[in-house]
Amino acid sequence: MSFLVLIGLVVSVFGFAFMRTRLKASKLSRLSWEDLVARLKPVPVDGISTIAVDYLQPTKGQIDIETNELWAMIGGLEGLKSMYANAEILIALAGYAQRWNVDESVIVAERMRRDGLTLRRATKKLSLGFVVGFGIHGPFHVQEAASAYYLMRRRLLALYETSHVGRYSRLADAL
Repeated sequence: MSFLVLIGLVVSVFGFAFMRTRLKASKLSRLSWEDLVARLKPVPVDGISTIAVDYLQPTKGQIDIETNELWAMIGGLEGLKSMYANAEILIALAGYAQRWNVDESVIVAERMRRDGLTLRRATKKLSLGFVVGFGIHGPFHVQEAASAYYLMRRRLLALYETSHVGRYSRLADAL
């Protein structure tokens, strides 16, 4: 009997999380482009880019960036929270681009959703790490979060460069 209660609880938690995500996405999809851009939080783009390129395009000396440096480069916990908050907005901005470029924006938005899942997963593991201790995995989660955000940002900028160059410079400045 307790097993069924546990399964019911797990299903309820996942159902709640799914509904919350869908409601948030629906709310964002009703906002104007200007409102979406205004909601973007500043993140240390240079540090995130450095971490992401190091992670995604490995070269000699792959362990040159120390854990403390990783944290400083993403802006610490605040930077991590900003990346997490911006992820949904970036996806909404990709969805907004469907008005001008249906074919490409659908593919890009789906890729960004997958990057967003990686970012959310890494962020949740880092949050849990603050409670129970990081161990050896902390730096990997920082690299995954930074890389996912970097890819989302790059994908969105490339989409706008192709789809609506008039809004590209404003978006690039906001990101």
